[in-house]
Amino acid sequence: MIAGMNEQEMAQRAAAEIRDGSYVNLGIGMPTLVLDFVPAGKTVFFHTENGLLGMGGFAPKGAAHPDLVDAGKQPVTCIKGASFFPSDISFAMMRGGHIDLAIMGAYQVSEKGDLANWTAPGMLPSIGGAMDIAAGTKKIIIMMSHTTKDGKPKLVRELTYPVTGYRCVSMIITNLCVLDVSEKGLLLKELAAGVSVQDVIDNTGAQLVIPEKF
Repeated sequence: MIAGMNEQEMAQRAAAEIRDGSYVNLGIGMPTLVLDFVPAGKTVFFHTENGLLGMGGFAPKGAAHPDLVDAGKQPVTCIKGASFFPSDISFAMMRGGHIDLAIMGAYQVSEKGDLANWTAPGMLPSIGGAMDIAAGTKKIIIMMSHTTKDGKPKLVRELTYPVTGYRCVSMIITNLCVLDVSEKGLLLKELAAGVSVQDVIDNTGAQLVIPEKF
């Protein structure tokens, strides 16, 4: 079994894509680990769809406030100057194109950048703000395992799960590699340590574009 990057390494790689002064939404689950890897000296305004702009890191043990949580109900902190607002305002921020970057998880991503992340066979539907984020955010990065638990590719030619958004994904970070979505397919950008190009090919169900440097 190929390991590649662990979740913390994937989060650190995703954090490197955040620009200073950005407004960033983090999806529930693995993407929230990005909070721990923002480079020192970089100002980032984290947004959570349940009504907070200026989310800080996770709340220290014993210091959690029951009303200060992220969209996944994890206890968090807030930075000085943070804003609290109702969900209609929060969703307007996403739909209105005011969020620079969203880092989300996914069940499937197609070679065209189509996204499926709100439900899958055997899963309870959980739409939340995913469709609003997909429609209105300037850039979307996906963090996910390269395959399902039973080894099926999550990067596919065409989505077979219900669609969240079409042609909305710009970059994909998996445990095996980093890919950019291009007009010709998924462009291999980086390989995780100990992972070969053939490993990526064998575990991908989408069209890959592999530069000569590999």
